[in-house]
Formats: sequence, structure tokens, C-alpha cells
Amino acid sequence: MEYRQLGHSGLRIPVLSYGTATFGGTNDFFKKWGQIDIQEASRLADICLEYGANFFDTADVYSQGDSEQILGAALKGKRDRALISTKGTFAMGDGPNDKGASRYHLIKACEASLRRLGTDYIDVYFIHGYDPFTPMEETLAALDNLVSSGKVRYIGCSNFTGWQVMKSLAIAEKYGLARYVIYQGYYSLIGREYEWELMPLAQDQNVGLMVWSPLGWGRLTGKLRRGQPLQEGRIQNGGAANGPEVSDEYLYTVVDVLDEVAAETGKSVPQVAINWLLQRPTVSNVVIGARNEQQLIHNLESVGWNLTTTQIERLEKASAQKPVYPYWVKMR
Repeated sequence: MEYRQLGHSGLRIPVLSYGTATFGGTNDFFKKWGQIDIQEASRLADICLEYGANFFDTADVYSQGDSEQILGAALKGKRDRALISTKGTFAMGDGPNDKGASRYHLIKACEASLRRLGTDYIDVYFIHGYDPFTPMEETLAALDNLVSSGKVRYIGCSNFTGWQVMKSLAIAEKYGLARYVIYQGYYSLIGREYEWELMPLAQDQNVGLMVWSPLGWGRLTGKLRRGQPLQEGRIQNGGAANGPEVSDEYLYTVVDVLDEVAAETGKSVPQVAINWLLQRPTVSNVVIGARNEQQLIHNLESVGWNLTTTQIERLEKASAQKPVYPYWVKMR
């Protein structure tokens, strides 16, 4: 396993982490992703530890806390060997303060996550989404309090726009508060908008990227190909709901080249797609998912080798997206 810095921090992390949105599946939305119970989760966690992928990513909203609870049970007696990231912000109840990035909600959400995970600290705590109703100063002060109290080691943000990240960093610097060291965002061969603004910002501000959904919401598993019927899996189960729209022709153009490169390397389509991400600027970590042991081992074997420069260029040409304004305006 290869290890990199967690963005602008001293923490070393494996380049692959295991995303546990498939743990639980106890509500209608996450049931389409997976329904892994404690027994299977324990086996999958052991496999990750054996491969050196000791980083586990979850969120309070995944199956309304059940994912965290199952992960905590799976890591019981192994916590000192593992790194855990979780997230708060999205609604965990029907009350007016059961969501958001207020001091009230964040501290309550973090403490609830600690209880479900069965641990007294969280290695990386993310703001899951931007809250326009709470002053950034309040959010960052609350996070700084969680860090100074020892409940959280490092903080990050997820699904923010470029200006929201930059303003947060500026406020943290101005008041001497804990700083976002990592950004968790969507990035894949069929979703390259991250490159337009967030990547240049991350390079300039030394913020790492933790990639979620590296296979484009399950579209780059190798099961979707031109002229072939939809195979059993997450997409067939409706797991692409609420995900980014991708035209069939664009998807098939990218998959055609992925197939060619996979044949040349002796690897699979998802392994090539993940390996491409690991060679992109700012990427600290890629969050992989798996419904079973076979899928997990398969995705873990995306490391230990590299695509050639020519193969990368072919993949990037096939997946190129025309930027929207003002990103297409360049200095001459």
C-alpha cells in the first residue's frame, strides 16, 4: 500500500480508504447501495487492515447512524490500528436544529458519532455540506473546539464550492483556528469538474483531495457497455439516483478507451479508473466501496502499478469536458 500526507498535515494515510455507505442499508436510499451487517463488515475491515488500507470513511447520515454503529463494532479491539473519518451537517432528525453547521448541531452530531463508533476520538471530521444559514466563523470555531478538546484530530470539508473553501481557509487563518486540511469531493473519469476551480485552489492552498465515488456512481464498474443490457448491480437497483447526469454516448466513449487500456495492462476497468485518479494532482486518497469480499480485494489491487503517460493521455482525451464560463477563458 502506498501512503501519502493527509493534505497539509503530518498525518500519513493509505491512498485507498474504505467507504462504508454500504454498511446497514436500513433506509430506502442506502438500501440500494448495500446492506452489509456487522459480521460481514468485520471480515471486510480485516481484509482492509491486511492490505494496509487502514482508513475507513463513514458519515452520520449513512443509514441514519447505522453505518457508524456497524463500523464501530467491526473495528472493536482494532481501533488503534485504524483511522476513521466521519461527517456531520445533513439532517439527522426532524427538529430545526437537527441539521446544519451551527455550533449547537456540530458538537451534538460529533458526540453522537463518537458514541456510535465506540471511540473517544475521530481522526478526520468533515463538514458534509455547506450551510448557508450559519456564519463560517461559528462553524470553524466549533470545529476548533472539537480539535482542542481532543475529540477530533483533523478537519475537512466536503461538497463546498471553491469560494466557500477559500473563505473558510481565510477565516481560519485570520482567527488562528483549526484549518481544513482535506477536501472530500466527487472526481472521476466521467466527472472532471473538480479540475476547473477546486483543483487549482487545492494546489495553491495546499489542501489535499479525498475522492468519493471514483467510479462515477457505479458507472465505471465495467458492467455498462455500448449495446449491452444492464447487468445486476447498483445501477440496476437504482443506486445512481441523485447522482450526476452522464450522457450514454459520453459514458460509452470513455468506457471504450478504458476497455482498451484494461486489456493492455491486464487490469480491469475499475482498477484503471482508480489508478488514473491516483496519478492526478492534489489526490491524497481515493474512497473505494465494495458490497462483498471479492469486490473489495479487486478494488484494493488498483495500487502497486501505474498507467503509462500515453495511456493517461488517451483516457484524458476521451473524457475531456468543455469547461463552463469563466473556466474556458485563459491567458494568452
